[in-house]
Amino acid sequence: MSAPASNATLTGTPATIASIAPWTHTLLRIGAGLLYMEHGLQKLFGMFGGMGDTPGATVPLVSLMGLAGVLETFGGLLLVLGLLTRPVAFVLAGEMLVAFFKAHLPQGGAPIQNHGELPLLYMLVFLFLVGHGAGRASLDARRHRP
Repeated sequence: MSAPASNATLTGTPATIASIAPWTHTLLRIGAGLLYMEHGLQKLFGMFGGMGDTPGATVPLVSLMGLAGVLETFGGLLLVLGLLTRPVAFVLAGEMLVAFFKAHLPQGGAPIQNHGELPLLYMLVFLFLVGHGAGRASLDARRHRP
């Protein structure tokens, strides 16, 4: 019987993999922020096909969907910039949890059935950012440099 493979053999050189961690962290934050902003821009400005079946249609600003659009647009922008990342990500994670329970769960129990995978995935990404912050390449990091 052969000896078990070492961790380095299975995953590559640990030092090399660890060296890209700050960049993958930044890529996750910026990518999630940009993708999230699209939802808000669609709601507030009718971009990307607008809301519903009407091209260019928007939602009323003073409504739950309007609030969602504001959070998605400006919260996403703050994530892209890496500014106030932890509190913004916390609020956005809460928004996604509410969206799942309010809009998706009534359509069926499993996320694959009720199309709730995206809000749950966003929630998990935002919780990661709550725990880990914005990372090195961010305005938050610049604000806290001595």
